[in-house]
This record gives sequence, structure tokens and C-alpha cells, in this order.
Amino acid sequence: MIHNILVIGAGQLGSQVLRHLLQHPQRTYNNITARVSVLIRSETRTKTQLLEAPGLSKELVEAIGFVQSDIVTATDSELAQALAPFDLVISCTGFVAGPGTQTKIARAVQQAGVSFFIPWQFGVDYDKIGRGSAQDLFDEQLDVRDLLRQADQKTRWAVISTGMFTSFLFEPWFGVVDLPGRTITALGALENRVTVTTPKDIGHITADYVFSDPSQSETFKNEPVFVGGDTIPYNHLAAIVEKQLGQPVTRKVLTVDQARENLLQDPRNSLHKYSIVFGEGVGVAWDLESTWNVKKGIEPRAMTTEEFFKEASC
Repeated sequence: MIHNILVIGAGQLGSQVLRHLLQHPQRTYNNITARVSVLIRSETRTKTQLLEAPGLSKELVEAIGFVQSDIVTATDSELAQALAPFDLVISCTGFVAGPGTQTKIARAVQQAGVSFFIPWQFGVDYDKIGRGSAQDLFDEQLDVRDLLRQADQKTRWAVISTGMFTSFLFEPWFGVVDLPGRTITALGALENRVTVTTPKDIGHITADYVFSDPSQSETFKNEPVFVGGDTIPYNHLAAIVEKQLGQPVTRKVLTVDQARENLLQDPRNSLHKYSIVFGEGVGVAWDLESTWNVKKGIEPRAMTTEEFFKEASC
């Protein structure tokens, strides 16, 4: 059994992973309750952040252990020393930590001899997208997979591929749903699909993956695990928005060529890089029927895009 878990990162996703690990009914097995900790730079700041996170009560926050380290400034050896006491490390710190951070964490996990590892790969199918994509940050994700796939490594791992956060579809900065302008802009084509999952559901599914198999004989098989809340074409997204608003919306398409031109004009704008990748439609969507959470019949079922939009509109 996994007895000692460390989560790296306590943001939008990390807080949900912590919450669901703490609340999982199988966290206690054979009268042993798994310890859940979080790696932080400042305990006071992180506690305040967690107390403000949805679903995390004061009692739950008080049950979390705090391990102090800085994944950006620490050396591989220093980080490995912080990770060494743990059976499982779950990285929930994204690209915001800066280039090289994900590979550093992977190296430190291996150096520390951690038995199980879930890296920050809560996103698209990086293997299918491949190297040299418009989003250059994705190449580091493949570097992490190369490290993990080395045959002589003792750490067992699982990549939990979740697609995009559902909320991103409706963020003004992402440019897909423009509610004031009553416009939906499809990336690549109206028929293109995207898989999305809410952070809450990712936390729930991740905790279930960790605790549903105490022996880990059916989990941590050194391969990606695909999960999802919804897989939706942009034309279906437009229909959902129309239904909720009770009025028609304009459908537009941002082609890959247009997105590439935008990137040429504004090469530092990461949004254009994402628009190209999602517009190409490779490795960004998978059938829900094939996902781990649907096959396992996890309840409550993960939230669909329509359910998310209805709840957000209330």
C-alpha cells in the first residue's frame, strides 16, 4: 500500500488532488491511513491558499503535512532529499514554474528512489503530438517521459492525461467562447474535438486511481492513462451555449494558418501556440468510452461541458 504521499503544488489542481486524497474512502487500508503532504515554499502562504480553495475545510487543511522546498532554486540532490521519505509523488505544478522544472522533478524522484510517481502531464497526448510542435513547452513533457521510460529505473509511474481544463473553453483570454459577443471561435474547424475535464474531477479521478488498487498491481504500469469529463466538437459547444443563452451565437473558425500568422506577428504570445496545436486536432481528444474513469464506472460521473456551463451560469 502507498502510505506516504507528497503533492507538489497547491494551486487550482493541487488543492483538488489534496482534497480528494484526504477524503477518499479507501485512504485507510488494513487500519493504516495514508499520510498526505504538500511541498511548499511558504507554509503560512500555502495554508491560507488552501483554506480559500473550494471543498477544503480547516480540518482537512490541518490534516495535511507541509514539506518546505523550492522546486525552482533547489538542486536535484536537495529536491531528492525532500522527496525521499515518500512512497508516491504527484506533481501538480504546471508550466508556470518555468522551463526545466518538470525534468528536474523527474530526476529528483528517480534519485530519491520514490516508488510511484504521477508527473505533471495532466493534459494532452504529448506522445501523439510529438516533438517540434508549435507549443515548445511540450517538448519538455516528452523529455520527462524519456527519463521515466529508461529501463533501469525502479520508479513506477502513471501519466494521467485529462485534456484541457473545462473552464478554459469559457475563459475570455482563450478566445473560444465570447459570451458578450455571442460568438464561438472553433480552433482549426467546427468539427474538431477537444477533451476537457474539471480540476475537481481530475482530483477525484487521481485519488481513485491511487487508492482503488492497494497492491498497485493494476495501476502504475509505466504508461499514460486517459481520462476525461467530456469530448466535444466546437459546433456542439456552440449549440450548448445557444441552448443556455436562449439565443443564437455566431460561429467562427480560427484556422491553423491564421494562428501561425498570429504567432509570427506576436511570437511571445503562448496563446497562439496553443491555438495551433488544438487547431491541428492531433492528440487533443479521445473517446470517453475508452477512458479509465468511464470503464471503471467512477461515481459521481465527471462533469460534462454542458453541466459545467449551466453551473457556471447560475
